[in-house]
Amino acid sequence: MPKKISKTKVNFWLDAFLLCVFLVLCWSSIILRYVFPPAGKTEGWTLWGLDYVGWTDIQFVTLCVMTATVLLHVMLHWPWVCGVVSNWHRKRKGATASANLNSGSRTLWGASLLIIICNVVGLALAAAVLAIQGPHTP
Repeated sequence: MPKKISKTKVNFWLDAFLLCVFLVLCWSSIILRYVFPPAGKTEGWTLWGLDYVGWTDIQFVTLCVMTATVLLHVMLHWPWVCGVVSNWHRKRKGATASANLNSGSRTLWGASLLIIICNVVGLALAAAVLAIQGPHTP
């Protein structure tokens, strides 16, 4: 029978992976900002076979991987997050009894929060799409 992987090891390796992804994101951002010329003047410039657009693709994919990893990290720690928030709420209200949320309630709160976050980001993106302006022609 295979040995069960402990939660501590999973958290450690997930956090180590998250650190590596964060460093790649920082590195690619610095390359785009300080190694390449300004965005409008990058035609013909390449670094290790990739042009500016290739490097922005690396940056975006890294950002997507980091976002998914952060989401997984928060999901794994969700019972702890709910416990901390419940304790803060309980102390604020002056209650003495423990009011921990059950698994179903935690899932509902987590899904609701994720839906709210997605809607806020979606609305911000929609506002950007509606407000963008093309170059002015004389």
